[in-house]
Amino acid sequence: MSDDGVVAGAAMPEPAWLAIGRELKAIAQIGLTFNRDPYDRERYERIRALAAAVIAAGSGHDARAVLEGFRAESGYATPKVDVRAAAFDAGKILLVREVSDGLWTLPGGWADVNETPSMSAVREVVEESGFEARAVKLAAVYDYRKSNRPRHLDSIYKLFFLCELTGGSARPSIETSDVAFFARHELPELSVGRTTAAQIERMFRHAGEPGLPTDFD
Repeated sequence: MSDDGVVAGAAMPEPAWLAIGRELKAIAQIGLTFNRDPYDRERYERIRALAAAVIAAGSGHDARAVLEGFRAESGYATPKVDVRAAAFDAGKILLVREVSDGLWTLPGGWADVNETPSMSAVREVVEESGFEARAVKLAAVYDYRKSNRPRHLDSIYKLFFLCELTGGSARPSIETSDVAFFARHELPELSVGRTTAAQIERMFRHAGEPGLPTDFD
């Protein structure tokens, strides 16, 4: 498991140890946030330790390190939100190459505090590609577990927005090394933890059929 919560392995379906460990972690975190009874807090601490042991056994990582990571999190446990922007030019889709793995993805990332989801998507387009844009449609809301790999310790909702380019020009960033447009059947190697070929194909469908309803899991 890396520092950003990515767990090695790409087989389908998601393994039971990851789903169980994730839920135990959430139960413990919520219990420790709201419960003040010392005996109950001991029980939630034990649940958190068991969650770390389950994750460590399944991933091959050190249980103490996993537990320390769990202890750094507090508050109500809830899914993280990842936003992705699908923008087109002359029938081709805008992709950026990630510095971290050298692979391609739709511009996007974690939603920021004090931004609406669409604002976060538009900001990511500007920051990662250099293009200015406006969001025109929420095309899909997907659960990371059902479509993306590698596996991730966190529960994640992925929001995909169709965006219209309004200005700017291609410009890599500290997170991206290249910016380019790709035809539907000429996609580069993708960073599938961020964006899959099936998700891009669905964005092409939404761009070509504006009346399609929003997809959701």
